[in-house]
Amino acid sequence: MCGLLFRIFATVLFFAAAAAPVFSNEKPAGLMVRLSKIEVRMEDLEEYNALLKEEILASVKLEPGVLTLYAVCDKDAPNRITILEIYKDEAAYKRHIESPHFQKYKRGTLKMVKSLELKDVSALIPEMKIK
Repeated sequence: MCGLLFRIFATVLFFAAAAAPVFSNEKPAGLMVRLSKIEVRMEDLEEYNALLKEEILASVKLEPGVLTLYAVCDKDAPNRITILEIYKDEAAYKRHIESPHFQKYKRGTLKMVKSLELKDVSALIPEMKIK
């Protein structure tokens, strides 16, 4: 299942990157970038991944302030998931976590998650765009 999620997101990013320039002279003001590191109970992994996929696809489609949600898993431990999250700004992030699709994901996965680490990070090349 992790491989399928990876292929879906890699395909989406590939076509988006092909359609847009990689670098821009505009400096993104106020970007919010976060890494979410999640450990899921192994017995819940398939159901968790289905809920995650539903949430990510809805967020990217419905929320203009959600620029990127890119989920990957550890090859040796597929229940260890990392999500790169990029939002237009902090207000977009706040709208995201209040959205019905995120709330559904959060409620549905609450007991599946063994650990969660949210790490705000800074872009090293902030002018680089991911579409």
